[in-house]
Amino acid sequence: MTEDADILLRIRGVAKRFGSVVALHAANLDVRPGEVHALMGANGAGKSTLVKIITGVFRADAGEMALSGEIKVFGSPAEARRAGIVSVYQDPALVPDLTVAQNMRLARAPIEAVRAAMRDLGIEHIDLSQPARGIDYPILRLIDLSRALASSPRILLLDEITAALPADLSERVFAVVRDWRRRGNSVIFISHRMAEVAALCDRATVLRDGATVGVTSTGGAEDAIVKMMLGPDVAATAPPARRARAASGDGQPALEVRGLSCGHALRDVSLSVAQGEVLGVAALEGQGQQELFDCIAGVRRADAGEVRAQGRLLRLSHPADAIRAGLVLVPANRLQALLQQRSIRENVALASFGRLGAWGPIAMGAERERVDGAVQRLRIDTRASAELRRLSGGNQQKVVIARWLAAGFRTLLCFDPTRGIDIGTKQQIYQLLREIAGQGASILLFTSELPEIRLACDRAIVLFAGRISGEMPAGEADEVRLLRAAHGLVAIEPAEGNA
Repeated sequence: MTEDADILLRIRGVAKRFGSVVALHAANLDVRPGEVHALMGANGAGKSTLVKIITGVFRADAGEMALSGEIKVFGSPAEARRAGIVSVYQDPALVPDLTVAQNMRLARAPIEAVRAAMRDLGIEHIDLSQPARGIDYPILRLIDLSRALASSPRILLLDEITAALPADLSERVFAVVRDWRRRGNSVIFISHRMAEVAALCDRATVLRDGATVGVTSTGGAEDAIVKMMLGPDVAATAPPARRARAASGDGQPALEVRGLSCGHALRDVSLSVAQGEVLGVAALEGQGQQELFDCIAGVRRADAGEVRAQGRLLRLSHPADAIRAGLVLVPANRLQALLQQRSIRENVALASFGRLGAWGPIAMGAERERVDGAVQRLRIDTRASAELRRLSGGNQQKVVIARWLAAGFRTLLCFDPTRGIDIGTKQQIYQLLREIAGQGASILLFTSELPEIRLACDRAIVLFAGRISGEMPAGEADEVRLLRAAHGLVAIEPAEGNA
């Protein structure tokens, strides 16, 4: 690699694997001095992995990186920082129980430089002696940015910096980024908000499936960027034939949400799920989907709005309140929901403890039949007496679903239930969810894989910046429409009869 005065950071052929998972395999990137450069790609394209390689969190398995023409391999973020490369990651890098000042000292950030950056961002009123835990999340993001700016980096990497910020705080960030560019420094900017990229960035590099697929100037290039993110062979697979949706006896939705808001993450969201329907939620990272599911499941309290189950207004202050109302969460992290040292049968029977009171009755009579029947129904391919930890991730997720079915719950909140699961098991789980819905259950389903919306759901809503930006029948939910709505490029009107 030879030195090029027009290129500050050059990356060629970078690859990174995590076990059998290929995160990057042919990543290239050129960043010029005084440039704001967007790094674009759908969920799982490899953006965050590339950022962590640039900043020394990960080491690349192959390829090379040059800074001002000099080959660099960083063994830690501290090495990258000494070379003038600093990142603000998706989650604030602050220790909750330390004060702001202690966090800055831990990061070796000069306090006076931090204060100057905080003034630029309009948060100079924040008391540096207070613990980070007591500070609102959007302000924590700006404090973390102040920490990064205090080291005067030549290259500043911002990974979804505005995802949880209200408009006024986002504008402060944009002003600081523009000023940073005017000083001749460079910024690598990751955002799912296409309007931000168009307004702020000079060029964009697009990643798809771990490889760089194109570079473009950003002015008027929104559609070109979307096409690069999706690729030339966007799947045109027709969704399976839809069953007729089973209406409940009184015509009420099984689940209804009205005007739900939660901090800056979720704003005035309304939706309904009919009996026998799978309603898909499509969103890119950090668009309020986690808060939506958490509020409905009683994991966190909403600031405004209401949730109704079978027409009954719910008071949700704890997950137990949602469970009593028949709403159950199937999380992406299976470890949160399962006892690894117990058997499949015991894990499936957990939801019945209110009636059984102890482990013993699980092995007896009708209850054992019901539990074992749920295991068989979900095609968990081993004995119900086997220890859960011996199952694959996909089969463990089936156990979570089987638990609630065995206990008779009819409304499932499935949050990315196939994350990290092989494609064959994914298809099995979605087939099972459709079968369950066909028998009258109602399912609210978020998946980070946009093509799965079309295949698994009856209808889809799209979240962008905490609001619903689109609604459509699943048959119309091709990747192009979903991705445009997920980037806030177009508002899709609800199909007639679904509003």
